[in-house]
Amino acid sequence: MYAYFEGKFVKEEDAKISIKTNSFHYGTAVFEGIRAYYNKEEDQLYLLFAKEHYERLIKNCKILNMKLNLSVDKLVDITLELLRKCNWKQDVYIRPIVYFKDLAISPKLIGYTPEIAIYTIPLGDYIDTSNGIKCIVSSYFRINDNMIPARAKVCGAYVNSAFAKTEALMRGADEAIMLNPDGTVAEGSAENIFIVRNENLITPPLSANILEGITRQAIIKIAQEDLNIKVFERDILRSELYVSDEIFLCGTGAQVSPVVEVDGRKIGDGKPGKITKKIQDYYFKIVRGKVEKYKNSWLIPVY
Repeated sequence: MYAYFEGKFVKEEDAKISIKTNSFHYGTAVFEGIRAYYNKEEDQLYLLFAKEHYERLIKNCKILNMKLNLSVDKLVDITLELLRKCNWKQDVYIRPIVYFKDLAISPKLIGYTPEIAIYTIPLGDYIDTSNGIKCIVSSYFRINDNMIPARAKVCGAYVNSAFAKTEALMRGADEAIMLNPDGTVAEGSAENIFIVRNENLITPPLSANILEGITRQAIIKIAQEDLNIKVFERDILRSELYVSDEIFLCGTGAQVSPVVEVDGRKIGDGKPGKITKKIQDYYFKIVRGKVEKYKNSWLIPVY
C-alpha cells in the first residue's frame, strides 16, 4: 500500500517520522478522518465529504498557527490519486494529519514547519451500528475552548477522549458521553450526540465545546429537508439523557450508532429507535451513492 508523505507518494512502510519530531512530543498536530464507501454493484468507491473535511482541516491548522501550502482542491486530488494507487475495493478510512516536522524540543506554535501525511486503512463499523451500544456518562469533563478547542481535531486533545473511552470500557460499556463542567452534555469520546424526544431531534449547540461535526451537520440537513423531522440545537442536561426516547452517536467513524443504555438505564425500550433507524438507513443509502440528490454534491467517485 501507499501513503502520501511530505510531498510525495511512497510505500506505506517508508512513511516514517523521527522520534525527535516536535509534534510527536507535544501533540501539536491536527488530523481528519474521511471515509470512502464501496458500492459493489457499481464497482465504485465513493469518497464522502472530502472537500468539507479538508476545509475543516485548513481551518484547524489556522488555530494551531500552521500554514499548509496546499489548497482544498489539491488535497482532494491527492487523496483520490492515493486511493487509486491503493486500488481499494472495500470501505476505507482516510487519515490526513498535519504536524510540525521539525526535530526540536519546545512546546510552541511558531517558528516550526508544518507538513502533511495521508494514509488509508480498510474500516467497517468503528462502533456497533446494528444492535445499539451501552454508554456511561464519563467522570472526565470535556475540555473547553480556552484549554484546547474541542472544535478542532487536535491530536493532544484526544488524551481527554482516551481517558473517557477507557473508563467506559473498564466499566463494561462501549462508549462514553462527556459533560461540560457546567453539567451540560457535550458529546461522546469521539462522536457528536443526538437525542430524540417527542419525535424531535435535539443536539448540543456548537458553543457546548463540541467538534463542528460534518456528519452532525449532514444529519441535521437530511432530517429537516428529507425526513420531515424537526431539529433543535440546545443544551441537554445529564438527566435528560435518561428520559430520552432515543439516543444516537454520529461521526465519520461512528456513522450513525444507536445508544440503547446510559448509566444502566434503558433508553426507550432498550432497542434502536424508529427515528434513529430511519436516519441511519437513509444515511447509508446516501454514502453508497444510492440517493441522487446527494450523489454529485456529497460524494466523489474514485474510479
